[in-house]
Amino acid sequence: MSTASSLMDSIKPDWVIGCSDTYYGILAEFLGFRHYCHSIIDAYDNYESYLPWCTPLHYLWRRAVSRATVVTAAGPQLAALLQKSRPGKPVYIVPMAADSERFFPQDKTNCRKEIYLPLERKIIGYCGSIYRNRGMQTLFDAYNILNEDGNDIDLVLTGRKSKSIKLPSSVKWLGYIPDEEMPFFLNSLDAAVIVNRISRFGSYSYPVKLYEAMKCQIPLVATDTPSVHWILKGNEQLLSRPDDPCDLADKIKKVLSFERMEYGELNSWEQSCLYFEEILLGRI
Repeated sequence: MSTASSLMDSIKPDWVIGCSDTYYGILAEFLGFRHYCHSIIDAYDNYESYLPWCTPLHYLWRRAVSRATVVTAAGPQLAALLQKSRPGKPVYIVPMAADSERFFPQDKTNCRKEIYLPLERKIIGYCGSIYRNRGMQTLFDAYNILNEDGNDIDLVLTGRKSKSIKLPSSVKWLGYIPDEEMPFFLNSLDAAVIVNRISRFGSYSYPVKLYEAMKCQIPLVATDTPSVHWILKGNEQLLSRPDDPCDLADKIKKVLSFERMEYGELNSWEQSCLYFEEILLGRI
């Protein structure tokens, strides 16, 4: 705190920006209030879902949201939630995006060689937190259904895994792979799967891995949460019913028939940055 205050005194910024988590948003608003400058909170998740029992932290977060000069959100569902804490003040939507310099279609065989995945198998993949509240059991059950139907498919996971999760013996977990290897992972897949649940977290989650898979033109299936429904523009072909492994298996089987998928014009970081700049300059 003292270091941040010293920097504020030295730099005398016009804006202080808090992003990525609850604490940074609270700190940004506090520093802006204390040093008489504008503050902006940029949110991409419902942070109150992270520690649902920590009500004092939630109070500080809502107060910061109510008092910040500007608040932005990754999508309309989260914007509406944050709007409850700042009636009469807008919450602007700045969508997530993939880094186009890193995420683009690449040769599948070369990518599999880079991260030592089998060359001849069909591979469906999941990247993200491997926690129970994300609907992982639905994915495991769907995978079992696919293989019971006589398909020859591998399920490969990457991300942080909860100790309480027991992986099926046939599932391969790569651990938390470096960021620079993620384009290779996505381009190795025959289909990407993004699972979640209707919850205080899932209903307001805008997975960047979904944007990255789309940028690589990888066929995908995602749980039909309100936020993902918005990202995929209600495309029923790509949306599976929450907690329904049979529907998930059916949707995966169908997208596996595609080599690549075109998702139309996708938002870019450049577009989001320009919009963010317009907000800071007061032009919106």
